[in-house]
Amino acid sequence: MYTAKDFKSDQEVRWCPGCGDHGIIMAVQKAMAELDYPKESWAIISGIGCSSRFPYYMNAYGFHTIHGRAAAIASGAKNANRKLNILQISGDGDALAIGGNHFIHVIRRNVDMTILLFNNEIYGLTKGQYSPTTKLGTKTKTSPYGTIEHPFNPGELAIGAQSKFFARSIDTNVALTAEVLETAVKHKGTSVVEVLQNCVIFADGAHSAITDKELKEDRQLILQHGKPMIFGKNKDKGLRLDKTGKLEVVEIGKNGVTVDDILVHDAHDPNPFLHWMLVNMKAPEFPVALGVIREVEAHTYDEALDEQIEQVKKISDIHCMDDLLNSGDTWEVK
Repeated sequence: MYTAKDFKSDQEVRWCPGCGDHGIIMAVQKAMAELDYPKESWAIISGIGCSSRFPYYMNAYGFHTIHGRAAAIASGAKNANRKLNILQISGDGDALAIGGNHFIHVIRRNVDMTILLFNNEIYGLTKGQYSPTTKLGTKTKTSPYGTIEHPFNPGELAIGAQSKFFARSIDTNVALTAEVLETAVKHKGTSVVEVLQNCVIFADGAHSAITDKELKEDRQLILQHGKPMIFGKNKDKGLRLDKTGKLEVVEIGKNGVTVDDILVHDAHDPNPFLHWMLVNMKAPEFPVALGVIREVEAHTYDEALDEQIEQVKKISDIHCMDDLLNSGDTWEVK
């Protein structure tokens, strides 16, 4: 049996004091220990950014790649060695800006790997430029009068790319992040886990609307498959569909509302309609959905590739390198 300590490297952690990355790495190491897979089966592959220093701090195989290309390299690693448990580490800039094309296509292909997306709504390593997830109107180093760009919602983007697994957690909840990550790694296919993370230097308080102590109970909905979507300090608030088919927050015990009126979370529903509404909820009108939002079984790229290779082997006349070199048009050079 492993412990979290078994996955800690001997390298000095160089994230800023108070950075949300510290909580995330604790959750990852906790999840890896709980999963109890052989240490040599893990490969931590990252892009560029503060979060992408992750492989240095892990006692496992790792590859610090180039900006935005972690998904491409992780896909290649998985298809070269099926025994690897691939954990891709990317920030919101690395994954959704320069790496946006790779992000949507690895999801579409459904390669069996886990993407851990750190979302602090800023470029931290390069000192505070706005990112694809920075809220509209936010003042940053590159938007001193407020950004005029509409941000991406990672969950909406993933589901639009045909994601079969999407979950969301927050850096201050280590237990939830570890629990979600364990489920993500066990899922067959591309699992996307967005972690709302705080950058204390350039975007401090970006997620304060749902993390402040006096607010979080009423603004965080932690989902569980098969359980009613209930939240609030007194567990007396919930979600239901109104007459127009839109989500609404209701209070149990008022206006005739009972627990039976509250929507039950079905993460396994192939229809993404409700999952899409959940990922789009924003405070203060709605709570922010955390936990496993979507988890649907589907054929993976890896399985399809293996099946195709076996099919081609059965009908191919090429069985070795000599067969290949002597096939088709050949020339004798004198």
